[in-house]
Amino acid sequence: MTAVQASDAFVFFGATGDLAYKKIFPALQAMIRRGNFDLPVIGVAWSGWGLDQLRQRARASLEEHGGGVNAAAFDKLCGLLRYVDGDYRDPSTFDALKTQLAGATRPLHYLAIPPSMFPVVVKHLGASGCADGARVVVEKPFGRDLASAKALSATIHTVFDESAVFRIDHYLGKEAVQNLLVFRFANTFLEPIWNRNYVDSVQITMAEDFGVQGRGAFYDEAGAIRDVVQNHLMQIVGFLAMEPPATTYQEAIRDEQVKVFRQIRPLKPTNLVRGQFVGYRKEPGVAKDSSVETFAALRLEIDSWRWDGVPFFIRAGKSMPVTATEVVVDLKRPPLTRLARGSGNHLRLRLGPDLQIGLGVQVKIEGDAMVGAPTELLMVHQHACDEMSAYERLLGDAMAGDPTMFARQDAVEAAWAVIDGVLGDATPVLPYDVGTWGPDASVHMADAVGGWNNPVQSS
Repeated sequence: MTAVQASDAFVFFGATGDLAYKKIFPALQAMIRRGNFDLPVIGVAWSGWGLDQLRQRARASLEEHGGGVNAAAFDKLCGLLRYVDGDYRDPSTFDALKTQLAGATRPLHYLAIPPSMFPVVVKHLGASGCADGARVVVEKPFGRDLASAKALSATIHTVFDESAVFRIDHYLGKEAVQNLLVFRFANTFLEPIWNRNYVDSVQITMAEDFGVQGRGAFYDEAGAIRDVVQNHLMQIVGFLAMEPPATTYQEAIRDEQVKVFRQIRPLKPTNLVRGQFVGYRKEPGVAKDSSVETFAALRLEIDSWRWDGVPFFIRAGKSMPVTATEVVVDLKRPPLTRLARGSGNHLRLRLGPDLQIGLGVQVKIEGDAMVGAPTELLMVHQHACDEMSAYERLLGDAMAGDPTMFARQDAVEAAWAVIDGVLGDATPVLPYDVGTWGPDASVHMADAVGGWNNPVQSS
């Protein structure tokens, strides 16, 4: 097997934009501090700037989003930093980029730009020779539906082979999400019960106690389903439902995820509730008659031997009671239910903002009665830390040529195929009050399995 060669230059388009400011500059400083980065860094944008202005922008970024400026790391970053200012539609911009690459043979191009500009930049990267031997990082959204996802992929593939395409979903770089894989497959006790014989239902909730935070124009083009369900939450479903991956080849995890997505029945309107928090239409940038959802609840069915008959409930929304992302796996009740009160056993996995793993059990109540009552054993509780950001981890993986935690095109298409039929106004958008768990219709969606398990605010 040929060894994968690491990238020898880092190019980021959109160098003066919001994503570079909030995520990329902080990730680069962190990598330099750890001794994991020593490559030319070439920013490309059309802002009429020079290199000194970009360095000033980097400093401001680190002060606001990077935990402060580390003098040694920042000095090194400034020494590595280069800048090309020009129109992405102008071939001369890419001639200047070729000059700045100065003989690099394996550059990594990060497209931190609007998706509408992907075809333009990809075309010029190919025509200028800047794509030779290169990799490309593409930010989500990977299309707006199945058809556009296929079209986007076809455009990228005119220049880059699929093996050189890294579709970045920062959620996959989060420590807690990666821990989900380790927890599932590194613990022998889980495998015997991780199936339809013992699992009654699976719930995934991604709640945010804030609204669109001034991003109304963007959000009104996306909505909850496109923003987090089709990507973030479907990835969690894949990790929960996948078969154990082989350890002998790099694509094993992504292969198993694709299998799961292809086994999920296409979603029907009867298994979806969309909501919109009261006051959303007054947000700047939001249409006064907007029917875009800020909340979605859905029920998925997986037609596999392991999960036949086990419903997977997904819920995501803004302006909810708490901010938390949580998985609850409810186990079937034991036969001697006269010994138990309330719910049966469950496994709770809090993925954010902190990491928690709790086991719901029945414990005998005090007194003469031989009756159990539900309680939860908190096995793990780790507060969020800044050891390594998702962008730092994923940038490092992309530069090393490791695609494991990046979305592969067949997985993207399979995930879109699940929800493609309910995009847009296939179901009505129902109002819900700020600080509630969504419309009443969604609250009752999980009644058949005892109702939703609502996350509580961490202490």
